Amino acid sequence: MSEERYRYRQERIQAEKAKQKQKKSKRLTKKRSWMKKIGIACILLCVISVGIGAAEVANMMKDTPKLDSSKLVVPLSTKFYDKDGKFLYEYGKERRTEITYSQLPKMLEHAFIATEDARFYEHHGVDIKGTSRAILENLTGHFGAQGGSTITQQVIKNSFLTPEKTIKRKVQEWELAYQLEKKYSKHQILMMYLNKIYLGNGSYGVAAAAKTYYGIDSNKLNQLTLPEVAMLAGLPQSPNNYDPTIAENRTAATNRRNVVLNAMYKQGYISEKEMAAAKDAPITKGLIPRSKNQGMPYAAFLDAVVKEVEGKLKNVDITSDGLSIYTTLDPKAQEYADKMMNTDSIIAYPNDRFQGAFTFLDTKTGEVRAIGSGRKDYKASFKGNNFAIDISRQPGSSFKPILDYGPTIENLKWSTAHPLNDQPTTYSTGQSISNWDHQYHGELSIRKALQYSYNIPALLTLREVGIPKAQNFAEKLGITFKDNTVYESYSIGSNAVNPLEMAGAYSAFGNNGVYNAPHFVQKVVFPNGKVVSFKPEPEIVMHDYTAYLVTDMLRTVVKSGTGTTANVPGLDLAGKTGTTNFTDKTIGEFGYPQDATNDSWMVGYTPQYTMAVWTGYVKNGSGNYMLGNTTKISQLMFKNMMQTFGTDKSRFQQPSDVYRQNNELYIKGGENVPPPALPKNNNDHNKAANKQQNKQKPSGPKQPPKHGPKPKHGPMHKHNKGKKH
Repeated sequence: MSEERYRYRQERIQAEKAKQKQKKSKRLTKKRSWMKKIGIACILLCVISVGIGAAEVANMMKDTPKLDSSKLVVPLSTKFYDKDGKFLYEYGKERRTEITYSQLPKMLEHAFIATEDARFYEHHGVDIKGTSRAILENLTGHFGAQGGSTITQQVIKNSFLTPEKTIKRKVQEWELAYQLEKKYSKHQILMMYLNKIYLGNGSYGVAAAAKTYYGIDSNKLNQLTLPEVAMLAGLPQSPNNYDPTIAENRTAATNRRNVVLNAMYKQGYISEKEMAAAKDAPITKGLIPRSKNQGMPYAAFLDAVVKEVEGKLKNVDITSDGLSIYTTLDPKAQEYADKMMNTDSIIAYPNDRFQGAFTFLDTKTGEVRAIGSGRKDYKASFKGNNFAIDISRQPGSSFKPILDYGPTIENLKWSTAHPLNDQPTTYSTGQSISNWDHQYHGELSIRKALQYSYNIPALLTLREVGIPKAQNFAEKLGITFKDNTVYESYSIGSNAVNPLEMAGAYSAFGNNGVYNAPHFVQKVVFPNGKVVSFKPEPEIVMHDYTAYLVTDMLRTVVKSGTGTTANVPGLDLAGKTGTTNFTDKTIGEFGYPQDATNDSWMVGYTPQYTMAVWTGYVKNGSGNYMLGNTTKISQLMFKNMMQTFGTDKSRFQQPSDVYRQNNELYIKGGENVPPPALPKNNNDHNKAANKQQNKQKPSGPKQPPKHGPKPKHGPMHKHNKGKKH
């Protein structure tokens, strides 16, 4: 019984255990079923999330900018150089110098890579490790607290994207960085970054920064020391705060430089000893003083330079095309010119309203060395009004060699002794013309007529050669005429010119008849090495005998004629004065004296330099006229420039086909003997004419309106009132 009970008890226990086991198994089976369902649900959720994420990423990327190569081009500033190739000034939206990878010192490369992107040569545009670290850090703060951007990404960000910190912009940045790495080499991408990044103090790119902070040119970057490259590599994070040229920044700049040195050591680019020595160097070592914004030097001259470049080279942008412009400027001459124009230490000007302008150029080449662009309130600024090249005024008698005597000698081979009869004469319109002294001088040579600047002989000379030939001669000298028309009154300078044109024309007389168009630029060099020469092609515009005869007559003008104030002892100098007066209407309106002068010119040359000077007032107004010695200021300006810079004491050489007789010059094959004198009784006629002339009003004949009469008659010259030239 007991045995049976025992067996039953055991069976019951086993049955209980079996039952419990069965229940547990059912519970486990049920739990596994739920876990499986949950797992499946999670997988489905992940798939859905990835799908949604992919769709969102695709949506973010749909308006990603195209990888436009043109936007990767670095905007480069323009550099100006003087006549000797010395640097003058850098101009542009950004101060920048582009260099190639071959110009980049390894130490400078290592400094930037160690600091900005240690795995630059390992990743494909996006550094996964760096990005993961940035994401983890951003999860604990706001997005954008840590960017993790590679150098490639920074190139993309600076060239194509906005600076906003959003997930969308970052996704687009990753995509474009990947594309950039597929299209360009690592070295190309590195240089895109190093040529474009802002490094403070107005400098863009490492080459410009090396020049700004340490005075080191782009072709000498290997002269940078380890502390210097570390300082430069530390600037991108905060250029304005780490600029060591600012005293209050120096502690922060030192700390930042040392961070770079630590990174370079950690990456194995430098030794511990090199790091320690570099850290000991003062942050100011090698620095040049922070440049003060003093504005553009020689602004008026560079204004003329840029106008010339933009006139010849279409579609250039001097603010971003990286041009190297080699000018014709002589800095010393320009500095003296500026001093003479804008102070009273060289010339005593009557008032601040009194104006002047001039062009000072090389006689043999046409290269402009200096200009006077206006005084005081009218002093030219860059991209502004420039009297030396823009002003348009009547040249008066300084135009006579260009339109009258030059073309006549060229075409008719007149000698300097050729006689003319200075007697009562009228223009073809019937309007009278008079000399400055209201006298007639009878028979006189063209030398004497030019020496004393008489008007009537000039008109008679123009008539002899004819307007078509005279116009052709003047145009070869760079003179342009409004409506391509020349009137008889132009014989005494009633047309309009500027100092640049006048200097260019006269330089041909001083250069044996060879004309070089006056110019401010020698050459322009593009960043790719292309060179465009601005040197004009020399043109033979007259025979050497014409140039020499005109020169010899103009020697007389400055030695014993109207231009003696401009003469410089020791220099072989030839030149001509020119003055104009006011119309009767202007004299009456403003109460000017009858003999008041409107314009005063002095144009002349030596074998070395040619100079054209204009003086006067910009606008009519009370007191705005010249009288007496004030009209000589143009000659004084001329003289001061010539005697200060005229070092060439050589003389103009007489051509072989010119000979001298009785102190007059003749051309072989031309007037080989002095022409016969005019009838003696002509003097009686002159006396009578002078007597009649003296009875007339000193003001002379009335003048036409300022705009000139109708083209049928041609404009009449203001000089008819009788101004000395």
